[in-house]
Amino acid sequence: MVTHSRAEVWLRGPVPGIPALLQPVAHSLLQCREELETHVGPLDAAALWACPAGIASVGFHVRHAAGSLDRLFTYARGEALTAAQHAALKVEAEPDLGADAARTLLEDLAATIETALAQLRDTPESILLEPRGVGRAQLPSTVLGLLVHAAEHTQRHAGQAVTTAKIVSAVLTDD
Repeated sequence: MVTHSRAEVWLRGPVPGIPALLQPVAHSLLQCREELETHVGPLDAAALWACPAGIASVGFHVRHAAGSLDRLFTYARGEALTAAQHAALKVEAEPDLGADAARTLLEDLAATIETALAQLRDTPESILLEPRGVGRAQLPSTVLGLLVHAAEHTQRHAGQAVTTAKIVSAVLTDD
């Protein structure tokens, strides 16, 4: 197989060890990681946590992408959220103004994606339609529904983070 580094992840072939039906989930998560590393990595803490026109910050979107991915994959395993997951949810919007804030956020996201990929590798296709409850109300979903939504939700916040990063970078450059 020829690897085309400029091609989007889904055009680079299967991710090793991921079941065929879950390849789109893996591709989406890996694409998010690459795009966020490119656009968020160069930002300083001020740009990372800026909220132009009152929109959510880049930092929030990256932190929320990682946190929600972790939570949704927890539900896909049929587990309840832990106290640590609930606590992390409450502080997703709190800024980290450290000099290495972008690196820290991106490392956390990368670790969460690696954990998610490991779970995908361990998910037999035979359980994809098994029911799973979501949240305290145990709203109905399936293993597949949760995994696909987790990828879609991560992708949505990655896109918002990239767009906001471009806006913040343009505004700071104009000053």
